[in-house]
Amino acid sequence: MTRPQIEASPNDPVMAPEKRAVMDQIISANRSRPGAMMVILNELQSQIGFVSEPMQAYVAQELHVPLGAVHGVVTFYSFFTTQPRGKHTVKFCMGTACYVGGTPQLIEKAKQLLNIDVGQTTPDGNITLEVCRCVGACSQAPVVVVDEELNGRTRPNKIPQVLRKCQEHN
Repeated sequence: MTRPQIEASPNDPVMAPEKRAVMDQIISANRSRPGAMMVILNELQSQIGFVSEPMQAYVAQELHVPLGAVHGVVTFYSFFTTQPRGKHTVKFCMGTACYVGGTPQLIEKAKQLLNIDVGQTTPDGNITLEVCRCVGACSQAPVVVVDEELNGRTRPNKIPQVLRKCQEHN
């Protein structure tokens, strides 16, 4: 049985010798552990910052598991990302209280100001926009989480200030 090949771009971590060495080290250190695939994917996400499709194919090949199994894990859990994130991550809570409180308007304002969509990163690699489920701060709805800092009761007119803080802390 031949495994499907995924074409890796020249700047994918699979193609960079130093990152490939990190991947190999993570795989060899964890391949025999219970739940090895999840442990390995978590470590890749932590150390490289994302788990691209070529990286998923490499993990599948090295663990002798179907690519679909690896891809299924990466796409099921929201903390995995398949593309590099920006230096700063701006997450909009989409829990019920936040959604009703105005998160969609906050997202639209950020998209307009940065000229990117949710799930994308600014061309300078500085800011990534994301949505997330409830962050447990419903009394402060709507909530925007910048990196690890929670911003509650956010209004659309405050989004420029929130984004400016990201741009200042480059």
